[in-house]
Amino acid sequence: MTHASDPIVDGDLRPRNTYVTAIQQQPITVEHKPYIPKHGAQLTDAGTARATVAVSNDSPNGTTEDGYAAKHQHQTVIQQHVIYWDRDQDSIIWPQDTYIGCRDYGWGIILSLIATMFIHFGLSYPTAPGILPDLFFRIYVDRIYKAKHGSDSMTYDNQGRFRPQQFEDIFGKYDRSHKGGLDLGDVWIFWKEQRMVFDFFGWTACALEWIATYLLIWPSDGIMRREDVRGIYDGSIFFKRAEEIKRKRILDAH
Repeated sequence: MTHASDPIVDGDLRPRNTYVTAIQQQPITVEHKPYIPKHGAQLTDAGTARATVAVSNDSPNGTTEDGYAAKHQHQTVIQQHVIYWDRDQDSIIWPQDTYIGCRDYGWGIILSLIATMFIHFGLSYPTAPGILPDLFFRIYVDRIYKAKHGSDSMTYDNQGRFRPQQFEDIFGKYDRSHKGGLDLGDVWIFWKEQRMVFDFFGWTACALEWIATYLLIWPSDGIMRREDVRGIYDGSIFFKRAEEIKRKRILDAH
């Protein structure tokens, strides 16, 4: 058995609580262990969902670069995840917004068109304010939590908050060689083991999301680092990478 213990607080002489996180009779629990905060970990209350900040043990205050977290305290983390694509910040994402965002990110015409098609086909109707589908396939940012699906990491809760425990579990369970990130082999195992029975839409959506995540991060060594993935969840990496590409294009032009 694998045991974990609660840290002893200075001056607290109560016995520590012990709990079992893995048993040999079920090898899969040994192979994929959940995230357990170590004594002195910066991340506190990992099981409590955060409404406006995507926190992790490496970034206990969320994305602080350029005041990102502070600027977006009026939006849930799942809203922050998509606001890069809302070009005019009117809380409605048109297909052309997504296409332009993809192009600004450095993607080619064909890939940008394919991404736009899949994103708006999958997310428009769940976020539509009425029963009828939106004829223009727009995505409504205020209702983006409605587009949450099963068979994923469950890092977003059903209201669009960020769940640190589930985020850390992705790497605790599936970073097989403790390299600080995931390669495609890790993602393949994650995808297989997160599938819920008969959830064909969720299986497909999860696979497409991780493919998109890999393309968006495009790691030179094939490893998607923990903080880059966290930046996908709160959307901060989109702005950062788009700005880097913009500066590179300006330099290349000169």
